[in-house]
Amino acid sequence: MNEETMAENTEFELRGVNHIALVCSDMKQTVDFYSGVLGMPLIKTIELPMGWGQHFFFDCGGGNALAFFWFPDAPEGVPGVSAPKDLPDRGELLSAVGSMNHIAIDVAPDKIEEYRDKLIAKGVDVGVILNHDDSEFGIAPAMQEGVFVRSIYFKDPDGILVEFAAWTRELGLPHDVRHEPKTAADRTV
Repeated sequence: MNEETMAENTEFELRGVNHIALVCSDMKQTVDFYSGVLGMPLIKTIELPMGWGQHFFFDCGGGNALAFFWFPDAPEGVPGVSAPKDLPDRGELLSAVGSMNHIAIDVAPDKIEEYRDKLIAKGVDVGVILNHDDSEFGIAPAMQEGVFVRSIYFKDPDGILVEFAAWTRELGLPHDVRHEPKTAADRTV
């Protein structure tokens, strides 16, 4: 983004996301997936006091980390509540208020096809490449001028939805921020 289009935080000097902490059912399986399949270096491991569990951190690029807790007594996740039931290109996006819907990891735009093929070769179930745009359904059938991000979705061993996302243009232009925010009164539940 250039200085003309970049929104400015006048309250705090924030530098990005330090880490996002998720919960896994099997830390070894999580390490195998994030380090072995996705290649993220494991950069810090913590044994929590009093047998509470573990907290491991993976480098996900750009000075950012993805972290996982393992709790011996964590309840099972509920598909469609704690995370979407399936991939967005298969018609699933819903998750509960307060849940983490998905984690999006930034990748270069010219790598999306290559990374999709690479994940498939590693045995990962990956959705189709989505060209997100501002059309009625938010997806263009092919790359075109209105596409602002291209992405692929897949799940980790615990069903956490992961996205490789590639910005295709700068955001923050006047037409990018034009919708009125909905309120709790707009909910149908």
